[in-house]
Amino acid sequence: MSESRLHDLIDLAREPSSARRRELLRQVTDLFFTAGDPGQGSQMALFDDVLTQLTGEMEEAVRAELAERFADAPRPPERLFGRMLDDEIAVAGPILARSPALSEADLLDLARTRGQDHLRAISSRLSVPMAVSEAIVERGDDDTLNVLLRNDRAELSRAAHEAVVDRAAANPRLHDAVVGRRALPIDLLNEMYFVVEARLRDQILERNAEMDPAALDAALEAGRKRVAARDGALPPDYAAAEAAIRAMKRQGGISPTVLAGFLRNGEISKFLVALSELADVDFHTARRILERRELDALAIVCKAANFDRALFLTFAVLVLGRDADAIGRAREYGQLYADLPHDAACRTIRFWRMRRQTGDVAAA
Repeated sequence: MSESRLHDLIDLAREPSSARRRELLRQVTDLFFTAGDPGQGSQMALFDDVLTQLTGEMEEAVRAELAERFADAPRPPERLFGRMLDDEIAVAGPILARSPALSEADLLDLARTRGQDHLRAISSRLSVPMAVSEAIVERGDDDTLNVLLRNDRAELSRAAHEAVVDRAAANPRLHDAVVGRRALPIDLLNEMYFVVEARLRDQILERNAEMDPAALDAALEAGRKRVAARDGALPPDYAAAEAAIRAMKRQGGISPTVLAGFLRNGEISKFLVALSELADVDFHTARRILERRELDALAIVCKAANFDRALFLTFAVLVLGRDADAIGRAREYGQLYADLPHDAACRTIRFWRMRRQTGDVAAA
């Protein structure tokens, strides 16, 4: 490139006409991209001076157009680049989302200091390093986390995924993004089961069905390290109910008829202790299913325990109780029970057994 050509443009940049200055800006930008690599010497400094001067008085739409052109430049003019990063999101957004000139350290600093619009732009990059993702998880609002979680190329650590799941447990706005994230550890995905709606529960069961045994064992081991006794105290009659069930087991076991009888007679703690024993889940999980009338979850427990469909339907009708259409709803869940793959139920129930296996029930 001829430096005289650039100097001519510098002289023309003094033109007072806004339209003329806009045309000059386009000419200098074209010259930058057609001149080859201007390097870091005097030529780059000249480009930087001219472009910075020309953009200083331009309206946002023109600055945004310029940012789109420089967003993919491997070595943009330094001062111009910094000014665009400090600009409104319409200008800074393309740079934050695409620029290869931003190092991990740059992105981390921006993630720690800029607002939510800027964080969302960073979250959409083709590659988001783990440290940057962690900063975004720490500072991001719901909209920002949705963008980050839906980006399969955003790297999140185990700790960051745990933080997201903890936050999503009480925040329905995050449910879709969390459950839909393929990189979410499977044990954390299963923690979401009791807080998400039916269509997302189906997605969790589908993921469980896809797992091979080795991956399942590894996920369970990771999950056991996270499990904590957060389910609340045991009911006052728990010890008596547990003793009664143990005595019945010594005398020949607990039949399905007896189990249904506990529920029919309102002996809730005995029913829950017996169900948790027969299905090998912890008491708190069984109690949650019953108190919330989670019939799809009850279907999983019954299917994994190899209870027959008739017993499940009996439970369903008793759980629904005074519901005006208890029989109709029970039939609906009976079909769900029939369609539920046994393997998927067994894999899901293994995640619900973790508290039992780690001893948290005894400590509660």
